[in-house]
Amino acid sequence: MKQRPIYLFSLTSHDGATHVNSLHVSYFTPEIDFKKYDYLIITSKQVLQALETYNEEWKKLDVLAVSNVTAKAVKNEGGNILKYGSGYGENLVEIICSYPKEKRWLYLRAKEVASDFASVCREKGCSIDEAVMYETSCSHDILHTKVEENATLIFTSPSSVNCFLKHHMFKDTHNIVVIGKTTAKAMPYHVNYKIADVPTMQSCIQKAKE
Repeated sequence: MKQRPIYLFSLTSHDGATHVNSLHVSYFTPEIDFKKYDYLIITSKQVLQALETYNEEWKKLDVLAVSNVTAKAVKNEGGNILKYGSGYGENLVEIICSYPKEKRWLYLRAKEVASDFASVCREKGCSIDEAVMYETSCSHDILHTKVEENATLIFTSPSSVNCFLKHHMFKDTHNIVVIGKTTAKAMPYHVNYKIADVPTMQSCIQKAKE
């Protein structure tokens, strides 16, 4: 049987799929005194790109990363890992709350986020500040790409789903794979999809080929 064409709607490409850059990223440089904090929370590689405009102070702080993939990216930039989660913001609550309440956390994030775990942690008595490092908007590529009717579509964020739906519609002939439960929440209720076994692009590709 001929393999369906696979389209990956993501900020980064991956072998085995036609990459469609889904988002345009704008970076910010808020004033940050890293000396005030004990730990950083990083949930995306885009934060690391935003940190390139800062000095090396952030690398003195241990980082709680949202996933193993993000943790590896932090290490590649010279950062130190405290722990990493399973890929979902909600799973970070238990980790953060396991540390003494007097520890000070700084969550470096996008302007819009899919998880409100920081507020949940504050409600439990944790000290978490937030700094907006970037925002995303729909890219020209995702708005104007042409997708084959028998294609498999992979989405790696709620934003990529929302941007696709601005100019396109899901068809019954499409196979759809999402990277995780948070992205799945952005899917229209009537659309069938599969969730990757683990929240990584490699797992998405494997699921798409099944």
